[in-house]
Amino acid sequence: MTTPIRSEPLYRAADLRRIEAAAAAQPLMERAGEAAADLAISLSRLEGGAVLVLAGPGNNGGDAFVAARHLRLRGFAVSVVFVGEISRLPQDAAAAYRHFDADGGSLLQAIPSGSRWSLIIDGLFGIGLQRAISGRYAELVQAANTLALRHHCPLLALDCPSGLDADTGKRCGETIRASHTITFIAGKPGLLSGDGPEYCGSITHAALDLHAERLAPPCARTIGSDLFAAWLRPRAKNTHKGSFGSAGVLGGASSMVGAVFLAGRAALKLGSGRVYLGLLDAQAPTFDPLQPELMLRRPEALLTTALSALACGPGMGSSDEARALLLRACALDVLLLLDADALNLLAGDARLQEAFSERAQRGVATLLTPHPTEAARLLTSDTAQVQADRAGAALELASRYHAVVVLKGCGTIVAAPGGRWFVNTTGHPALATAGTGDVLSGMIVALLAQGWPALEASLAGVHLHGAAAEERVASGCGPVGLTASEIIDSARLCLNHWIAHGR
Repeated sequence: MTTPIRSEPLYRAADLRRIEAAAAAQPLMERAGEAAADLAISLSRLEGGAVLVLAGPGNNGGDAFVAARHLRLRGFAVSVVFVGEISRLPQDAAAAYRHFDADGGSLLQAIPSGSRWSLIIDGLFGIGLQRAISGRYAELVQAANTLALRHHCPLLALDCPSGLDADTGKRCGETIRASHTITFIAGKPGLLSGDGPEYCGSITHAALDLHAERLAPPCARTIGSDLFAAWLRPRAKNTHKGSFGSAGVLGGASSMVGAVFLAGRAALKLGSGRVYLGLLDAQAPTFDPLQPELMLRRPEALLTTALSALACGPGMGSSDEARALLLRACALDVLLLLDADALNLLAGDARLQEAFSERAQRGVATLLTPHPTEAARLLTSDTAQVQADRAGAALELASRYHAVVVLKGCGTIVAAPGGRWFVNTTGHPALATAGTGDVLSGMIVALLAQGWPALEASLAGVHLHGAAAEERVASGCGPVGLTASEIIDSARLCLNHWIAHGR
């Protein structure tokens, strides 16, 4: 059974530079290089095998020199390629090179041909890269990626794969595709979102004997069960269905009623006491034969029902009727989640935006759960811009719409209006299938209906959604062909396991 993960602090490159400055008296580069060497040895397929080290012109290169020295001392045949000028190295990196040189190490200007590598180490740039890699460095990145594939050997990145923005997860031109990344001091958000997970591989943290949070506050955190543990409570014995709220789902225009059913089933199985569905399709069925516990009614009737929380948008369409219903929903003093078509309607309608602002003035919580293209519409931007800075986009949405925002995708971002934000680390590519977003909406609205605060419900829903997918894949159901419906029962199982074990 998948267990929840504890939240960890995340730092941008500028924050880490301040931490490094505060700990300047400590031998951080030596610790980093030695930690990298230890991991490299555990990864190498051949004791004393050939190791290729790419060292860059900054402190990441210094880490590489230290790692190379330790590997040589432990009997590995190390080839270090350095493109640049030793005289221009930063002070600490220059000292690391001198120590490497004094111990008999030497530098190459090109990757030697004919060697079969047991391991490749990327120490070219690390964090803080603000421009695309070009020239000889781009050639080295390409060669490292090619050789790792050709020789079927691990490719270990130091701190951050060269070419990846450690703050945003955006690729800056040619990028190291690491099988493993050892990241120093603390986590970086760009390793966990956007392109980061694809290019970082397995991530190992090396704190270097520092406690980052004692030196500087983090810019964000990963999502962990400690952020919502207070709400993982066993049910009291003297309760009834009314104790667990009434969740509503509004949507289901012609040919799209399945989206509402998915959200409703998720809301029911994640613990909402009652679940009501309001279907726009006049020809829709009057009950769900697979889940007869769901109560179906016309949209107008749903909006007059006493609800604890309401999700709008799954399969809603863009008709005038949908727009009018959404306007009425915004006027309700009920916890409101907007997804899918509701987000597109909001993006293009000034009256809806005004109603949204009025909700904020009344102090009624609202949640938005866009994918990147929906987020772009809400920001009058484009998808590429959103993906280039996912955290920035989520924070802007949260501020502009005074809502908790769940920006879905690889490394889902949850942002609150006050500026707090979080990165989710659970999930699987198997979730890239129709209906999984509807399931997520149903899961979150179920937690809202049970009295969870908006932020905690979003954090738990996102974390649980990803964990459920991982559980299904681990059990052999996927990744290819995993369906949204299959996520629901797994999510229920995970949630009950977490509650039972007090996580």
